Amino acid sequence: MVTPAGVGASTVHIRGTTIERVGEWDDVPAGVELVDAGDHLVMPGIVDTHVHLNEPGRTEWEGFATATAAAAIGGVTTLVDMPLNSIPPTTTREGFAAKRAAARGQCAVDVGFWGGVVPGNAGELAGMTEDGVRGFKCFLVDSGVEEFGWVGERELAPAMQILAGLGVPLLVHAEVAGPIDAATAQLSGADPRRYATYLASRPPEAEAEAIRLVTGLCRTTRARTHIVHHSAASALPLLREARAQGLPLTAETCPHYLHFTAERIPDGATPFKCAPPIREAANRELLWQALAEGVLDMVASDHSPCSPALKAIEVGDFVSAWGGVSGLQLALPVVWTEASARGHAITDIVRWMCVAPARLAGLTGTKGAIAAGHDADLIVFDDTAETSVAPESIRHRHKVTPYAGEALRGAVLATYLRGTCVAEAGRTVASDLGVLL
Repeated sequence: MVTPAGVGASTVHIRGTTIERVGEWDDVPAGVELVDAGDHLVMPGIVDTHVHLNEPGRTEWEGFATATAAAAIGGVTTLVDMPLNSIPPTTTREGFAAKRAAARGQCAVDVGFWGGVVPGNAGELAGMTEDGVRGFKCFLVDSGVEEFGWVGERELAPAMQILAGLGVPLLVHAEVAGPIDAATAQLSGADPRRYATYLASRPPEAEAEAIRLVTGLCRTTRARTHIVHHSAASALPLLREARAQGLPLTAETCPHYLHFTAERIPDGATPFKCAPPIREAANRELLWQALAEGVLDMVASDHSPCSPALKAIEVGDFVSAWGGVSGLQLALPVVWTEASARGHAITDIVRWMCVAPARLAGLTGTKGAIAAGHDADLIVFDDTAETSVAPESIRHRHKVTPYAGEALRGAVLATYLRGTCVAEAGRTVASDLGVLL
């Protein structure tokens, strides 16, 4: 069992939906139901704070029922939904009410919500916080959907002042347009089927400039600030410096940046397209080093699916294809595959994928750990299993994923949500027990 005290043979005692205590391995009172996990690991349920569920409005891309079923099978017991790609987006109190109404009764795991910072909605932030959003997401570059506009310093500075007063975090898609526009202009006439063309169109400097802007505003406003899906190793010194200055700044990376490399991506393979892009092997290793150092705090899936037609798979056009990797169900074994190969322990996985995301979403004390008083969200995990990703085993709405055929280490055998088994052996056994956080 993986607890805050370390890894060892233990029992976890559950009363109702809550962990009452953690005991010695043979501490089994008479007359209680016993689930014996044998020699497998028992660890906290994964907390994934970067998931695009797309419902209502774009449910043909993904939805609460399909995504949360996939989450349960993959050991994710809590996820936080991003505010864009749904129609309406979660940028007003009315939009948030529509989101909650769409989610009710459909969730196999617990679901929280981020709101959005967009031009002109500063007056909505306090009300959405009162209604229950756990923080806010913004883009510093075109989001790809017209109903979720991007913000510059003029809009961002007052919004961060408001969020600092509300005590909730700002999550930032940290790319700015200038370097992207300049790179794109230089690529005129380049083959859109080549991954190298797309990679060159999203240069690392776009991330670096964004982080310079955001850290400056974080320093001024002291708003809790979180960089999502960080991919550019060349910008890590900026994060390192901000952390050394004691700024309330955190950052995440994603399984696809830790697993894939640009050198391995075939031309025309548009399921790999995401923004920022998957970069080179040397870049990947520096991300792993930053995780080990704590410069990067956590790993979140950035599950961002779409309908297969929008991936432009038949023509293999990276320029026109929708950007986003589908991987919610597979995040844990993907990260464990790469982490274990580099000598990391399962306690590192729990820190990156349970403890830190729970802290970001304001769920410390109820989620992210096997400890007294926490929700009884548990995974039985075979950390030695070797599996190959078969598309038919994926429960996302669509089977399009760059992980198809990948050999992974580790398999989730069972998932418990607040003490009740919701998934076992690759299938859900309860589909509506999730609550809205």
